Amino acid sequence: MRILVIEDEPQLARHVTRALERANHLVRALHDGAEGLQAALTDPPDLIVLDLNLPGLDGLGVLAKLRAAASPARVLILTARGEVEHRVRGLKAGADDYLAKPFSLDELVARIEALGRRGATPTAADLLKVGDLHMDVQHRRIMRGGRPVALSPREFDVLQVLMQEPGRVFSRTELCERVWQRDHEYDTRTVEIFIARLRKKVDSGAAAPLIHTVRTVGYTVRPPL
Repeated sequence: MRILVIEDEPQLARHVTRALERANHLVRALHDGAEGLQAALTDPPDLIVLDLNLPGLDGLGVLAKLRAAASPARVLILTARGEVEHRVRGLKAGADDYLAKPFSLDELVARIEALGRRGATPTAADLLKVGDLHMDVQHRRIMRGGRPVALSPREFDVLQVLMQEPGRVFSRTELCERVWQRDHEYDTRTVEIFIARLRKKVDSGAAAPLIHTVRTVGYTVRPPL
């Protein structure tokens, strides 16, 4: 993958760059938010490792401008340990995953490679349909009632898991395992944030919602009754 690292600590950026290059990724590192944003828009990478605490234009500002420009890049945000609210704000703004500092470089590489996988799970079905919601898995396109729906890569992955088995209720833990591929760390708030983002984009303005919460159990996608 082509990866852009936007991190204001040069030493950390070097360590991250070397670890990713050893994993056969093509990496470019920048240390300023505005410069990183310009690079991401003019020469779009596949994935961005984005520190939130950047000088000038901070990480949340970079992320907001990326999503406003409909950047398809996946974004993994770096936060200082304990900055839960910053992490939540980043996820709500369109980040696909997060990692708290200090972190293991092996874990960073594993998270990035999981993000780089095209879909949440392998499937032979290229076209998924629930009610008037259509998903083209191969081309990663969504239509609701004939209108296109713009989703971030991770939002697409969450919706794909739900649409592969309409009517089945997925627990928050299972969604973490299937989408974020974590077998030891479950963050139910992250799942809730992504479901809220999907509801806003998929169900907003529609005659009937397709994304449903089953209280104390989890989430499902099903056609209107």
